[in-house]
Amino acid sequence: MGKLNPLYAATATAVAVLAVGCSSNDGKASNASQNASPHSSSPSTRTPTSDRAEHIPGESVTKAPTLPDGDVVAQAVNVSGNREMDVKGGLKSGELAVLVNCKGNGKLTVEVKPVGLSFPLKCVPGGVSSTYNQLKLKRTHQQGTVNVTAPSNVRWAITVGR
Repeated sequence: MGKLNPLYAATATAVAVLAVGCSSNDGKASNASQNASPHSSSPSTRTPTSDRAEHIPGESVTKAPTLPDGDVVAQAVNVSGNREMDVKGGLKSGELAVLVNCKGNGKLTVEVKPVGLSFPLKCVPGGVSSTYNQLKLKRTHQQGTVNVTAPSNVRWAITVGR
């Protein structure tokens, strides 16, 4: 993956950089600094008006968020409720990006297994909430899944890439 899309870097009020992994010895969760290192980003200097993620003009739940760079490994569009998606080719070492848009009244939660990446996104009925999360995996996992949990009244779209 290359540079972060300037639209996301300039408008995202909170880019969560989460890094977790598993140790190569016993498979138990270990210190994040041993297995994943965060990718830095430039948050906006704007003051958020609420605790939800930023609304990015042009984003919707009826089309997939655009990956700034790299290959799409999982994607879903205009979904409501919960869904589990397999990551094509498993989770490779290197950067993994998750872009999510949602609309409706409620909270959506994304979890990437087995690495333990998990984050919420507050959705609102009057607009599309968007977030971008990226982490760097130090190990390859043969299989990976992305689980999205959301109320049935929340519509969402997601793109996962590397």
